[in-house]
Amino acid sequence: MSETRARIRRYIERKPGVHFRALTRGLELATGQVQYHLARLEDVTEERVNGRTHYYPPGYDGWERTALAMLRRETARDVVVALYDSNETRPDAVADRVGIARSTLEHHLDGLVAGDIVRKDREGNRVTLSLSRPDETVALLRTVEPGLAERLTDRFERLVDSLLEPPNRD
Repeated sequence: MSETRARIRRYIERKPGVHFRALTRGLELATGQVQYHLARLEDVTEERVNGRTHYYPPGYDGWERTALAMLRRETARDVVVALYDSNETRPDAVADRVGIARSTLEHHLDGLVAGDIVRKDREGNRVTLSLSRPDETVALLRTVEPGLAERLTDRFERLVDSLLEPPNRD
């Protein structure tokens, strides 16, 4: 195995669920070079989650792969942490705690609910949120420790989201 391929494998093992751009940035390699070597790593799983391609070493099931991909996004991760801290709560309380607009929360909840990471229960007009698998989710949270570049990218995305939000007319 080439040294470049071994570096890519080690990086994916250290950061399961890493998306393609973060992989190229983290290794400081050209996109074509990374694509070439990824195609030859037979035991690396590739999966698209919310429009991004993520990579995983062997040993992660489908739910874990989706959860890791979602937890690599700062806002989704903050939502999950807020839900873990409060056990079960209303969406407004989560949006306030995370410091995001309700529409931004709903955007992230779409993926978290679809991935069975968050449960959204409705009882009449009352909606409550909770983690579907809290213990497993917390274990995966420990795996996802973003570096500076990842945090800056996530915060830039959050800034763009906030600029695109319609003004609050309360």
